[in-house]
Amino acid sequence: MAFVQVIEMTTTRVAEIEELMGQWMAATEGRRSAHRSLLTKDRERPDTYVQVVEFPSYEEAMANSALPETAAFAQKLSALCVSGPTFRNLDVVRTDVL
Repeated sequence: MAFVQVIEMTTTRVAEIEELMGQWMAATEGRRSAHRSLLTKDRERPDTYVQVVEFPSYEEAMANSALPETAAFAQKLSALCVSGPTFRNLDVVRTDVL
């Protein structure tokens, strides 16, 4: 079953977070199981961002989380946030192409 992780954070340092994401992507090339990531900005809450990361399954998401580079990424991400990050772990029940 497909799996999605939603990460919400408040930050004024989004450019640094995007750079950090690029570094993580380079460091985990060929080993990460995340296959799509979407970074969004909340229109109603200033400096609030939500990242949606898609995985083939929960098990593969947990293997991705176990990568040392992912642990380092999470620690650095937290340091760049005013609040968060908070994580939601979601099994995909239905997907429609509209």
